[in-house]
Amino acid sequence: MEATPIAGGPVGTTTGRAKPIPPPNRASRLTTLPAATTQVVVVTGESYSTTYATLETFHKVNGHWVAVSAPLPARIGSKGFSDNHLEGVPNTPTGVYSFGPTMYGIGANPGVRYPYHQVVQYDWWNENPDSPAYNTFQHTTTNPGGWSEALWTEKPAYTHFAVITYNMPPNVAAPVPMKGSGIFLHEYSTSGGNATAGCVSMSHANLVSVLKWLDPARSPRIVMCPVQNLGRY
Repeated sequence: MEATPIAGGPVGTTTGRAKPIPPPNRASRLTTLPAATTQVVVVTGESYSTTYATLETFHKVNGHWVAVSAPLPARIGSKGFSDNHLEGVPNTPTGVYSFGPTMYGIGANPGVRYPYHQVVQYDWWNENPDSPAYNTFQHTTTNPGGWSEALWTEKPAYTHFAVITYNMPPNVAAPVPMKGSGIFLHEYSTSGGNATAGCVSMSHANLVSVLKWLDPARSPRIVMCPVQNLGRY
């Protein structure tokens, strides 16, 4: 995605040269992002109960957050957002998260900058809270149990997806049983878009655009919450 210039706004001076400061945007309300983070994905909805969201992408230019694309439509959990997500409850966890070190998909690599694993038969996401491998990718001919997902069967949702590091490193040292698992940024499961079991979903074209833009060298983060709570993060 190419950056969309932001016109107008006040002018600031840096090292004796005037530089335009972008007008306030949703990324500029964030206060807890790591200093190394220069890409951020912001997913917001109008309330905790909505299943409809807007996904926006920003990058840092001269110390200020600048919009990269127009706001994109997205869907979240069928029970909206939650500050206390639990396994098996179809809501989307609020907070600030990284993207997992590997992107995945049933389809071939669309050209992402992350390492990419093309999903094959017996690739699972372990969503069994009683398993020592809870909330991790596994290749095994044995179903890990619980709510575990057979990734190779989830068409078209898992054509391509990025892992959101909810209840996994680096957000927590190790997954906490029953706190939830398998939170992804993925494609709509239906052609018209639909609420999810807790993930964030988008159209195929918009998803591929975002996944190709994300750059691990820029320490990207994703922020998910009702719009009125952005100041928490």
